[in-house]
Amino acid sequence: MSQSVERAASILEALAAQPATVIELAERFGIHRSTMFRELQSLEQVGFVRRQADGTYVVGIRLAVLGGAALEQLDLRDAAYAHLRRLHGIVGNTLHLGALIGDEIVYVDKVEDASGVRMYSRVGAAVRPHCSGIGKAVLAELPVDRRDSVLAGCDWHPYTANTLTSRAALDADLAVTARRGWAFDDAEFEDFVGCVAVPIVTAAGVVGALSLTALRVAQSRRQLEQRVPILRETAAAISHQLG
Repeated sequence: MSQSVERAASILEALAAQPATVIELAERFGIHRSTMFRELQSLEQVGFVRRQADGTYVVGIRLAVLGGAALEQLDLRDAAYAHLRRLHGIVGNTLHLGALIGDEIVYVDKVEDASGVRMYSRVGAAVRPHCSGIGKAVLAELPVDRRDSVLAGCDWHPYTANTLTSRAALDADLAVTARRGWAFDDAEFEDFVGCVAVPIVTAAGVVGALSLTALRVAQSRRQLEQRVPILRETAAAISHQLG
């Protein structure tokens, strides 16, 4: 890799972490301010960075678009297909695979409960992000601005007594979810089911989530939580296959 390309990539990574001025970046990379300014000008011309009113630089919209396209091109369903069915052979519960596509989370695969119990969900349908395990597992991995986009137009209608009906309540739940690394749907959409979910994360960021659902009369929350380790193992295997 050429030095200029490598440095451009490092600059973009630095700006993705936090805004910075020309001086700050020049000091960080050990180059003259004029050299850094030319680097940033080149990146700005192609839309990879933009200069804010306060003089700091941030990543540009074109980079965000390319990043979104890269995520969407990851064929999550194909990568997860065998892993999902292997997991189902062990647990027998309803399994869902959701993918983050643009500003929506969509069900891309589903394996029904071995006992014959059928859930409302269907492949191709949008996930309700604020009251589903998959939705919360994905949202907890997103930066605030990206989370805002996914939740834009969210219907805060209380489907059950446990539905989170405000952004503040959801953000508090997501903070807990992010700390422990898995989400729980405590009968928030259908009052007779519970669900645990884990995110599927690659080097490019979160691409979706995997969930396990059961009737509350059949499995308690504690029993569902005991499935988290095997869900994590499966998510890690899927992530590894995506590369």
